[in-house]
Amino acid sequence: MSISLSSPAPSLTRTASARIPTPYGAFQLFHYQSTRDGKEHLALVMGDVTGGAGALARVHSECMTGDTFGSLRCDCGEQLHMAMQRIAEAGSGVIVYLRQEGRGIGLAQKLRAYNLQDQGYDTVDANLMLGHQADEREYWAAADIFRDLGVQGVRLLTNNPAKIEELRRYGINIIERVPLQPSVHSDNAAYLQTKATRMRHLLHLPAAPATLTGATLTPDLAARVRLLQERAWRYFDQTRTPFVTLAYAQSLDGSLAATPGKPLALSGAASLTLTHALRAAHDAILVGVGTVLADDPRLTVRLVAGADPQPVVLDSTLRTPATARLFDHPRSVWLLTTERSGESDRARLAARGAEISVLPSDASGCVDLAAALPLLARRGVRSLMVEGGVTVLSSFVAARLMNYAVVTLAPRLVGGVHAFQHSLNGHSLNGAAPQLTQVAYTQAGDDLIVWGEPQWQAESTWRA
Repeated sequence: MSISLSSPAPSLTRTASARIPTPYGAFQLFHYQSTRDGKEHLALVMGDVTGGAGALARVHSECMTGDTFGSLRCDCGEQLHMAMQRIAEAGSGVIVYLRQEGRGIGLAQKLRAYNLQDQGYDTVDANLMLGHQADEREYWAAADIFRDLGVQGVRLLTNNPAKIEELRRYGINIIERVPLQPSVHSDNAAYLQTKATRMRHLLHLPAAPATLTGATLTPDLAARVRLLQERAWRYFDQTRTPFVTLAYAQSLDGSLAATPGKPLALSGAASLTLTHALRAAHDAILVGVGTVLADDPRLTVRLVAGADPQPVVLDSTLRTPATARLFDHPRSVWLLTTERSGESDRARLAARGAEISVLPSDASGCVDLAAALPLLARRGVRSLMVEGGVTVLSSFVAARLMNYAVVTLAPRLVGGVHAFQHSLNGHSLNGAAPQLTQVAYTQAGDDLIVWGEPQWQAESTWRA
């Protein structure tokens, strides 16, 4: 975009700008110097934000503890990362970064307020006890920056109605409020509740334990998990079909295991924690019977505070052993099978508490995924995480029934079993497999996490 260097207001002057590459894409960072409050304010811009339809925008007040150090006492750092990700997905937008730490009271007073909160006072009372207002932020600088950038209207990423009211008072056209639902955990639950009850923030907070915690994840990973969860919910609302995420770990040479049927621990501690957070963010988790026989997984959430997903097993002939640890899962296991399974096996596994559904077979005699997904939707599954194994991953790709992929790359060379079969049902997967788009790379310990959505080729190019 082309923006003139004229001053937006006598009290605010743009001094410099530079390209800033980030994990979410390349932004342009604009620096503003204010003579009114003596502070340096910033604008992080991607793409063209001058259109009349409304730029996706966030007005973010500086939070040194949350934005820089990843403090879990607030949701600020997570909201900043979520805003950057949303703007990257939209292809354009702006984040106005205002230097008004601690809702305007400054860093030193904010830390003193934290100490009062540790004594049992909420965030509002702590500020009042220090002689401040509950919220001393001002938004005139944000309004001037929007005007300088040529923004004609904004779709504002916020949960705070007071921010909307103040920006409108300064003449900014707020076309729409776009919510940012935070992760809720033990360190920020009381803080978020105070924002909702005493500061009018529009938050949907769980009455029970949170579905997802960011306590053991870095802010960027926690934000990505939350965004993926929101994406899945929107998809289900629009299609009434479960959103399918393929999530698995592989070595640098593409191996899931060293030898067939033998488990191999690839994920490090940080990426394993991410896997549990992803489980907590999905309604159900699906594996094939081969994974049950090889790994005997529990498919529970243990490393983060969150709800265990519904376990689902594809087992066309009911080879699942009655001794599998899945039968100790807090939820009854759903076994999806075919007419190829015997009545005695159905009775044996039903006696262990399994809920068995008989579905049509596909051309290879396996459970037909096109029939399985509507069944899961009817049973309340909005989002489905597929962890494997090889045949199951290949089947979802061949059927074009994946909506997103989260792949952990472990820094190892194994030379073993690859994640995808070369062919399935007589068709080569080389052409069928999609290219990932809107790709992002994040680090989890020593592992690299690849995030992306599939872009499918025309079927005629690979079925011929």
